Amino acid sequence: MNQNWFYRKSSIKKLWISAIIILVLTILAEIFVTLHPHFEIEGLFGFHAFYGFLTCVAMVIFAKVLGYLIKRKDDYYDV
Repeated sequence: MNQNWFYRKSSIKKLWISAIIILVLTILAEIFVTLHPHFEIEGLFGFHAFYGFLTCVAMVIFAKVLGYLIKRKDDYYDV
């Protein structure tokens, strides 16, 4: 059976490596950018990447909780 390239072990490893490289390059790009922080914490190296990661995690958790709260039974429309 022909698997989609996302599910091949070699592709998964390549995707992880490319994602890590992109993340590292994004954080290193901060060296070349002049920051104009409004708050002192924004001036810390890597703050925006860390804040973005935490925000993403919070959105995933919120979506899971929201899905749990509003989900319906499979036979909801069979009434």
